[in-house]
Amino acid sequence: MTIEARIRELGNRHRSLDEVIRRETTHPSTDSLRVRELKQQKLRLKEQITSLEARAH
Repeated sequence: MTIEARIRELGNRHRSLDEVIRRETTHPSTDSLRVRELKQQKLRLKEQITSLEARAH
């Protein structure tokens, strides 16, 4: 898999997590632990994307 393809894949997962987080936070009984875990996953993805982008340029 090329770096660009990996960046796209991670970007798609990042956007998907964004949507899951949005849905979770609109529920009346939001599970704050789950939301925090999702946000941490999203941050790790963003860090991976940034690292790969730096390597690609």
